[in-house]
Amino acid sequence: MTSYRSVDPRYGKFAKDRRVFMGEVRGDEVVETDARCLADAMRYGAEPTRRKHKLSDLRTLAPVDRPSKIVCIGLNYRSHIKEMKAETPKVPIIFSKPSSAVVGPEEAIVIPPMSARVDFEGESALIIGRRATQVKDGLSHVFGWTCLNDVTARDLQKTDVDWTRAKGFDTFAPVGPYISKRPPTKVTTRLNGKTVQDAQLSDRVFGDAALVEYISTIMTLEPGDIIATGTPSGIAPMTHGDVVEVELDGVGCLRNQVVKPR
Repeated sequence: MTSYRSVDPRYGKFAKDRRVFMGEVRGDEVVETDARCLADAMRYGAEPTRRKHKLSDLRTLAPVDRPSKIVCIGLNYRSHIKEMKAETPKVPIIFSKPSSAVVGPEEAIVIPPMSARVDFEGESALIIGRRATQVKDGLSHVFGWTCLNDVTARDLQKTDVDWTRAKGFDTFAPVGPYISKRPPTKVTTRLNGKTVQDAQLSDRVFGDAALVEYISTIMTLEPGDIIATGTPSGIAPMTHGDVVEVELDGVGCLRNQVVKPR
């Protein structure tokens, strides 16, 4: 009989009382592992213990530790390229988000006062598992996959020469809920329950392996670094009170509410 673990290994970071641990998600249960964080799981492995929890009894945190960098890809879906009336890139268009933008599932996306339009961008993100410099075997350097919302202040993006401000506000990189060891095939985004993005990852111009290999010729990718692989067509603004969900098959659903600052 095939074990659940070998069919669909998913890992998350959880809190219960004052304890934080990495756990293996099995249906509506979480098996606690001996790793306290993603860095431990990468360095030493994450062996299951005998402690089990109901998923509903735990608080799900962002599964990643604060990465050294978040590298994002622009105009990587053919549908989005058409939507933006742009030319297909010859090489990946890269930009970055600060690690301080990371928040986890159910945490708020805060609309900054200086922006009049903040958009969702549902994406598949990969997590680097071992150092990559000038590599030719991109997938062997991937630890797993997770959901990411590349939240963007669209009005600021249009006025700034560089995208750092538009992409870099606190809470502009929701990540989670879990990490899958199996690559996803489809990304879906819902706004207040309505599907607004729905695309196969095969619509991307550059796949996971190609992105790792290209980026590693520019900068060294460290364990725990995130590569957000682009968004499909359907981007649109969010307002106070909205709920946005980004879902990847085999990973789970990343849910966040949008709020104005207090």
